[in-house]
Amino acid sequence: MPEGPSIVILRELAEPFEGKTIAHASGNSKTIHIDELEGQPLLGVASWGKHFLLRLADRSLRVHFLLFGSYRINERKDAVPRLQLTFDDGDELNFYACSVKEIGDDLDSEYDWRGDVMNDAWDPALARKKLRAHPAMLACDALLDQDIFAGVGNIIKNEVLFRIRVHPLSTIAALPAPKLRALVEQARQYSFDFLEWKKAGTLKAHWLAHAKKTCPRCHIALHKAYLGKTGRRSFFCPRCQKQYDGNDGLSSPDHNNTKETA
Repeated sequence: MPEGPSIVILRELAEPFEGKTIAHASGNSKTIHIDELEGQPLLGVASWGKHFLLRLADRSLRVHFLLFGSYRINERKDAVPRLQLTFDDGDELNFYACSVKEIGDDLDSEYDWRGDVMNDAWDPALARKKLRAHPAMLACDALLDQDIFAGVGNIIKNEVLFRIRVHPLSTIAALPAPKLRALVEQARQYSFDFLEWKKAGTLKAHWLAHAKKTCPRCHIALHKAYLGKTGRRSFFCPRCQKQYDGNDGLSSPDHNNTKETA
């Protein structure tokens, strides 16, 4: 599933399409009125978290790439697109295996930009307030909560927790104030680091924990586990990532009911 920085890259690549008119629209999407798109100008493109947005005259289109979605610009895959847009100059935007939905044309009423870690309007104080409202939430779930950290995905989650030395099963209430602040700060900082490395084609070379086997700090085996309500893969060091849970470092049984391997 593409994370926020990857959607920012798509937004930047699609910005030259702004002002063009849709000459032809097709695809197998059953959730939008494809026949009503032809003749509409593309007024703007935007992104919010993992959502790519196309603003038209009377509506906007929201594209979410789910687990296996993809896009092609001015080229096609050997597959039926969910949505294909051909513009008046012959340029194309093609979206595959994704979710496409029609939403209102006023994106400011559809989205709170303060919750997007990649947006200029990002509000860290608001993120901390939202976190404090969920004291029992696990750190691994908090970072994946799109209402708090829109755009953060599993790679960023694992790398942020490793960077700030926090165990994924730590609870929000138990985090010391400096760690809570670091969680919020690094969710944004790592997202921009991700963006820079992704553009340079060096993202995986910078991973310290995600999909790794050995802790680069302690030189011991990292643990891999499917943790939290999301059940997403967590990679963490049992030595240098401290577990804050208000129980002297011991996890409650219901937090560890998931598969774990070294």
